Amino acid sequence: MQENPFRKNVFSQTLFTQQEFNEALEDVKKEIMAYAMQATMMAIMLEREACAKMADECVNIEELGDVIRNRIPEQRQ
Repeated sequence: MQENPFRKNVFSQTLFTQQEFNEALEDVKKEIMAYAMQATMMAIMLEREACAKMADECVNIEELGDVIRNRIPEQRQ
């Protein structure tokens, strides 16, 4: 388990200023948002792929799967 840097500093009598705390909190918020956006994009791509496979297997409409997969091509990697 990772040690909490705030707890360590409180016990050693080194405290963060409000500005330092706010800056660290802002960095953590940005990192969380980046992970959330990446996870959301991955979930959308997985769902789109599942829909495309269903369309390929269950519906006889030519190219429907490709249309679903490439609806937003800049998200494909």
